[in-house]
Amino acid sequence: MKLETSNMMTIERYIERNATLYPDKTAIVCDGEHCTYSMLQERISRKAAALQAAGYREGQIVCLRALPTTDYLVAYFAYHVAGCVVAPLEKDLPEVSFQKIADELCPHSVPKGSADILYTTGTTGRSKGVIISHDAIIADAENLIDGQGFSHDLAFVVNGPLNHIGSLSKLYPLMMLGATAIIVDGLKDLNRFFDAFQYPAPKMATFLVPASIRMLLQFGAAQMAALADKMDFIETGAAAISQTDMAALCRLLPKTRLYNTYASTETGIISTYNYNDGRCVAGCLGRPMKHSEIIITDKGLIACKGRTLMTGYVGDNQRSMFNVQRSTLDVVYTSDMGLLDADGMVHLTGREDDVINVGGFKVAPTEVEDAALAFPDVEDCVCIPVDHIITGKALKLLVVMKDGKALDRKALALHLKTRLEAYKIPMLYSQIDKVERTFNGKINRKHYARSI
Repeated sequence: MKLETSNMMTIERYIERNATLYPDKTAIVCDGEHCTYSMLQERISRKAAALQAAGYREGQIVCLRALPTTDYLVAYFAYHVAGCVVAPLEKDLPEVSFQKIADELCPHSVPKGSADILYTTGTTGRSKGVIISHDAIIADAENLIDGQGFSHDLAFVVNGPLNHIGSLSKLYPLMMLGATAIIVDGLKDLNRFFDAFQYPAPKMATFLVPASIRMLLQFGAAQMAALADKMDFIETGAAAISQTDMAALCRLLPKTRLYNTYASTETGIISTYNYNDGRCVAGCLGRPMKHSEIIITDKGLIACKGRTLMTGYVGDNQRSMFNVQRSTLDVVYTSDMGLLDADGMVHLTGREDDVINVGGFKVAPTEVEDAALAFPDVEDCVCIPVDHIITGKALKLLVVMKDGKALDRKALALHLKTRLEAYKIPMLYSQIDKVERTFNGKINRKHYARSI
């Protein structure tokens, strides 16, 4: 196998190597199909040869629907082998939108060594195409291997969308090590998700966004507990996980490593923390991994350095130059607020864009939400700003109650007073049916900003 882009080591080259070292080892399990490394390599090579014969050229951008299938993964890897840059898109994206993105990407060129263009979720603004290099992919894989103990005998259940870093990045260390990826189409069928853990591997692991963890704690706690001896680790990320859910998962899986990871499309995989360490520190994201470094700016924002960083935003040179200084410090500046403790561990304290100014006091809505989620009858919630004649802004808490429970505003406010300073206590409360979230469990704050 020969990548046309360069002689660099890539995930595709590791697959080729593993086809020789472990030809009969299962690489991918999907819909009952077991694809070994030798089979995977043969399918990738055949597909790549067909692409090159069809005239696909080095650096050409190709859009793919990120279907939860082996065929999609074969195509994803094969386009890389053919020298193309892959833009994985939402599997259910309407055809008109899919074609619009493809047409927009077509005239652009990307730097040599580019592998993917991943689109951000766009929860706080317009979705952007982030250019990821092959070198960043390798660095992400090595960060996860070193930071979380991915191993050759691991079987990892991948249940999220395969066009975003949360799930796509888990394929990298698995394919590098010759481990097994079990592909499940989300958590729509909980029985199917739990059935995946019946795979005969000595160690199992998975990635779950906080919203999925909350759902499993509510509807699948017994099944989770039954996996206590087999579950090597669970990683979460993409959004903040509440202290209440962290503690509940620790009780269910006392021997399992439970990781809270700091990562984003732009930064790659940066740091991780096993909160099942007896302390269960909310907001802690651990120490930076081997290829990464974290800086806290004078404004208290998190900035990241290292090999996992994006190359830039496609077609947005001004934004790329502002966020990434490749020629100087190799820094990506984020909107996340944080601090480093005496042990060098990063703690996330909120997002600059989300902070609500209440009469001169700055409030991170996530802190209010975390406190509210500890109230026994609260299922979900979102804290939003509303106009106030005196303070300019006031806090309003929108609450989803557990089945059969009604919102008791006074009781909830009294609970919050035991956990928060007075200026962080919401003035208004309202019961709602659901909190609007993105696919990866983040609160869709842009939705609430529009509705205010």
